[in-house]
Amino acid sequence: MEELNRREIKEDYNEESSTGVLYIVSTPIGNLEDITLRALRILKEVRIVAAEDTRHTQKLLNNYEISATLTSYHDFNKEHKTPLLLQRLQDGQDIALVSDAGTPVISDPGYFLITRCVLSGIKVVPLPGASAVLAALSVSGLPSDKFLFEGFLPRRRTARLKRLDVLKKEGYTLIIFESPHRLEKTLVDIKTVMGARRAVLARELTKKFEEIIRGTIDDLICCVETRNLKGEMTLLVAAEVAS
Repeated sequence: MEELNRREIKEDYNEESSTGVLYIVSTPIGNLEDITLRALRILKEVRIVAAEDTRHTQKLLNNYEISATLTSYHDFNKEHKTPLLLQRLQDGQDIALVSDAGTPVISDPGYFLITRCVLSGIKVVPLPGASAVLAALSVSGLPSDKFLFEGFLPRRRTARLKRLDVLKKEGYTLIIFESPHRLEKTLVDIKTVMGARRAVLARELTKKFEEIIRGTIDDLICCVETRNLKGEMTLLVAAEVAS
């Protein structure tokens, strides 16, 4: 009966093709409970799990007692690994692509593989789940009807200021990823270019020391100056100067 039920719910995207399916699997951004039942099933069923950091993904698989064949797929080996993965897919093997945390292709090399799968006519299937971008936006208290995800700003100040000057004209809530050691410099540059806008810093989302800091850019600068903030940072900036 259990095997029959598994067959009834098994993905059948590929019934008319002999090629495999590339599943884009979202994984937790911190709390291991934030993974879907479908994602767990697919991770058990696929032939290969392509992971940004196999050591990190192995912890997730071990937690759910999943025995899967792991292979690394990251920025430094994507050009070498992509043809190998494409061949496996063309041979009919299903593959799950995961990032270290959250939804693949957001600040990771998944885009490189996906575009080549699309060009090769290989089915690419999304498995929605955790995302630091949407998690931070959902609790920010800033307008969420229109938002712009910028990712990481340029490291060099001149380039960063130039990019911020472009972004200040957009009428959207701005979402940025930033590292703890560059956070203060980024906040100061945002204040310089955009003024005293409302802002929210979402730190260590879903983890033990999760913290949501709301206020103006000035408030966040003061907080960073007086505290040694660590962990994963997601910064949100309002579209207009605070009144």
